[in-house]
Amino acid sequence: MKGSAGKREGIISISSKGTGYVAIGAEKSKGEDPEIDFRHLNTALHGDLVEIILHPKGRGRPASAKGYGRARQTAEVTKILSRAKTRFAGVLEEENKMFFLKPDDTKMYTDILIPKESLNHAKTGQKVFAEIVSWKSAQKAPLGKIIKILGRPGDNDAEMHSIAIEKGFDSELPGKVEEEAKKIKRSGIKETDYRGRRDFRKILTFTIDPSDAKDFDDAISFRFLPSLKKEGVGGGNSKDHSAFDSPPPQGGEQYEIGIHIADVSHYVRTGMELDNEARERGTSVYLVDRTIPMLPETLSNDLCSLVPHQDRLTMSAVFIVDKNARVRGEWFGRTLIHSRKRFTYEEAEHSIKKPGTPFHRELSVLNNLAKKLTRERFSRGAISLDQEEVKFVLDSKGKPVRVIKKERGDSNRLIEEFMLLANKKVAEKITRGLNINKAKGNSAFIYRIHDEPSKEKMADLAFFLRGLGHKVSLQNGLIPNHEINKLLGGLATENAKDIMSDTVHRAVIRSMAKAIYSTKNIGHYGLAFEYYTHFTSPIRRYPDIMVHRMLADYLAGKRVRTEKLAEYEKIAIIASEQEKRAADAERASTKYKQVEYMSEHLGKVFDGVVSGITEWGMYVEETETKCEGLVRVRDLNDDFYVFNEKKLELVGQGRKSRRPSGSGSRPQASGKKYRLGSRVKIKVQRVDLERKTIDYVLA
Repeated sequence: MKGSAGKREGIISISSKGTGYVAIGAEKSKGEDPEIDFRHLNTALHGDLVEIILHPKGRGRPASAKGYGRARQTAEVTKILSRAKTRFAGVLEEENKMFFLKPDDTKMYTDILIPKESLNHAKTGQKVFAEIVSWKSAQKAPLGKIIKILGRPGDNDAEMHSIAIEKGFDSELPGKVEEEAKKIKRSGIKETDYRGRRDFRKILTFTIDPSDAKDFDDAISFRFLPSLKKEGVGGGNSKDHSAFDSPPPQGGEQYEIGIHIADVSHYVRTGMELDNEARERGTSVYLVDRTIPMLPETLSNDLCSLVPHQDRLTMSAVFIVDKNARVRGEWFGRTLIHSRKRFTYEEAEHSIKKPGTPFHRELSVLNNLAKKLTRERFSRGAISLDQEEVKFVLDSKGKPVRVIKKERGDSNRLIEEFMLLANKKVAEKITRGLNINKAKGNSAFIYRIHDEPSKEKMADLAFFLRGLGHKVSLQNGLIPNHEINKLLGGLATENAKDIMSDTVHRAVIRSMAKAIYSTKNIGHYGLAFEYYTHFTSPIRRYPDIMVHRMLADYLAGKRVRTEKLAEYEKIAIIASEQEKRAADAERASTKYKQVEYMSEHLGKVFDGVVSGITEWGMYVEETETKCEGLVRVRDLNDDFYVFNEKKLELVGQGRKSRRPSGSGSRPQASGKKYRLGSRVKIKVQRVDLERKTIDYVLA
């Protein structure tokens, strides 16, 4: 936050009620961000970089509703330095022969006026996408133009497209990008593409992915090795790639495990339209009913995808691993594979557990090694943050008819563990090879980093957990990771799956920093890795393409020019921002389907757990579908409830019945409390698809 003489600069956050807040350094930790009321926003929108001027002391409103405490600092916006967003999805409406867009974004506090000549054939009542082209006065509505007609409100395609495009992800790729991809596909894999690649086509290789996956980023090859000496550990020029058909050796087993990743960088080169578009998008987006790919489907679902029974070009990390999951040798480079089988997670799970099924022996070995890798991570301080997730079953029109819980079995964890290994080892290889030192600042590499949580958030988490009856300690301001894991593990096994587990998981996650991309390595706190990157998903993540290029250059002995460092950091920042927007879009699509699902269950009673507490009510999550809604304080008719901000609970003060006239007695407090994790019965009272909200009442 910059500024002087009462002026400050910063990012403004705007609530759904149209009130703005700008964090100003040291005061941020006290929850004292200057407040800017609607009259003083001066056209500022959520996320804008703004200049503000602080009001004189004493002018602010009281810090609490009761007027206790010192007055809160207020301010007003004096200048918009840069806009975070100028495009909005919403419904086109008409009043008094004037057309305007009513935005879907609840933080957009004003409608957008659309001149007739800027309608672009849009009609009243349609869902559209518009851009603000002029906003000169806060006393007048902004002027805009219609960019795209999305469809009819309530139509599944229109709503999903609206959610994605609102976050900056258009489902349609530019024509030049599609044409480049088609040209590459027509060329296919040429004989010259095979040169200089280590050939794994005769070694057992397979993929394991979700049943509905269409783009296969990664494959695993596996074979038993007679001995380290015979195989030549780390020998990048080894040509021994015999078919996997010999029995395993007795005792002292060693395994060659290859993590093979689609070689997207072979096709998508710097300067191409494909590369520019992928860099701008940063990631694929996974909505409830569709994927909006970063790359055209001719590449993502076809030529780059590691489909079975086809030769594919890959970039690989190959390890010699002993029976204790210790890496004894490693090799990195461009490869050629031929996958023998495409497993779904369910099929792989079946093969792991049942002898006689396809590749049971190989999958069993990999599963045992993965479990050992997991134990090793946790022994070093990694945190377990697996949360229960749900998946919608949709009808032909995209309407949710059923909600099922996603199952995470050994096959999921197997793939996860070996992808983590590849990501970690690639980061270590390049860092140590280039002799990158943390103290040097920017480096010629893109890391995936995760900072330690703030001590303030950890103190709040400790207070919350102690309030639930859990014993936790603080060491140097942080709850030790082994204590968090022990607590979460206990909740996960207690009563099959204690409903409190999700509540505690959510609280722990909220206390953590967000993982981001950066050229400045600080390690990955959550995984307990000193070096970590993203290497394993170049079909759907742009940083992975960059890491492939960096690895190829490093292996070829090329050095990065100094002027590239600033470019890499810019790419890292864009990728982190796009990742957040994609996650927001994915959550919004899930929320829409949850509201749509509950719209068919008005008046029905469900089991719920309190997931959030505020002064205006408590948020409750339905236990089976994870549909979260609000129980408003005004609808709690059995008592008068007061919000205890420190303990995050609503406490009953006394029944609302009238006292007899002249009685000096006071109604006794009921003592009833609602706090995070409280179990309640809820009834669906109302839903609002437009605002994506559910209102519950206690049943």
